[in-house]
Amino acid sequence: MYNKEIIKKYLIDLLQIPSPTGYTSKISNYIIKELEDMDIKHKVSNKGIIVASIEGNDNTYSTTFSAHIDTLGAIVKEIKSTGRLGINQIGGYMMNSIEGENCIIHTRDKKSYEGTVQTIKPSIHIHGNEAKDLPRDCKNYEIIIDEEVFSKEDVKNIGIEVGDIISFDTRVKITNSEFIKSRYLDDKASVAAMLYVMKFITLNNIKPNHNINFLFSNYEEVGHGSSTFIPKDTKNFIAVDMGCPGDGQNSTEFDVCICTKDSNGPYDYEFIDYLIKICKANNINYKLDIYPNYGSDATAALKSGLDAKFALIGPGVFASHGYERTHIKSIIETTKLIISYINN
Repeated sequence: MYNKEIIKKYLIDLLQIPSPTGYTSKISNYIIKELEDMDIKHKVSNKGIIVASIEGNDNTYSTTFSAHIDTLGAIVKEIKSTGRLGINQIGGYMMNSIEGENCIIHTRDKKSYEGTVQTIKPSIHIHGNEAKDLPRDCKNYEIIIDEEVFSKEDVKNIGIEVGDIISFDTRVKITNSEFIKSRYLDDKASVAAMLYVMKFITLNNIKPNHNINFLFSNYEEVGHGSSTFIPKDTKNFIAVDMGCPGDGQNSTEFDVCICTKDSNGPYDYEFIDYLIKICKANNINYKLDIYPNYGSDATAALKSGLDAKFALIGPGVFASHGYERTHIKSIIETTKLIISYINN
């Protein structure tokens, strides 16, 4: 019933498009092209939010699903006299998770340069214990550009400037056992799920029971993703974002995860009850969980004044904000819940 190869294709495509917060036009164009190919009505806000809409039998109200297309990344903070780059983080992640990672510097004149993220004392042979003991703070990291640049002037001459966006190598791998390993499964696994749901609806000529919107936000990683441009008739708002498997957590990489509370407080109790009933009625594998260090687009929507019931669902992503992993089963269970909700 569910074509996991289409989901994988969407996910691989999305993961190969750099999209740190503030640098999302390329992935936006990809999504818009897919929506045009599916002949789904959509609109784009000044801020860059994309909303696709499918009319239902009851057009008096909507459910809006959201997923975010922006990812973690970095920005050039300083061009050093050595020809290396000081950086500042985009989003919240442990700096050691990108240590030694390949990256791309995206300049404002549309050039791209490769580089590597290293500490300022990257070699045991040179720095000894100082390399081991160096605090893993952002100020102690720099980018070594893969060009023959040896001074600040050399770097500027090739077009790199303060404020240029930096994306990290995703290192996408799908194993024979169908684990998916990559950076930025948060939240591109959910974006792939939403695109697949729309394709499933169009291929099967499904008419939802009420209006359905799919919102793609582009500033979630910095806290104000879906703070605007939410359709006014939205009665229910469901953020589709990663679940967090790990020590002390109930989430897994094989189920759709339903968050009951995050760092901003509990999600709507009755609405979660409703989603659980849908899972049980349709044999959807799910896990309930609490994420104490987490916020979602649902929170941004509520803080902006949205009066709607709200929930958070999504595939379980291990090692979030690092080199992440999930399983295709978790994405499929997420799509099953969305489609079953739409049909309910």
